[in-house]
Amino acid sequence: MYAQRFKDAYERLETLDERLTHKLRPRSSLKQPSIEQLSEQMRDAQQYLIEMKDIVRDLFQAIAAKPPAAG
Repeated sequence: MYAQRFKDAYERLETLDERLTHKLRPRSSLKQPSIEQLSEQMRDAQQYLIEMKDIVRDLFQAIAAKPPAAG
């Protein structure tokens, strides 16, 4: 396993969580969201999904990779 690459991907995951997860959590509201709010939520979900896919790919590659040769 390539530990530094794994650590970098994990840090990106933490940053993504801090930046977008709160926007994706369901809100307890009695009124229906507007079209603009729904559109914004959809964009946030798309951005989250795309970034998550990239991070998961990097995590798998870090786990499968050999560590760099010591210098």
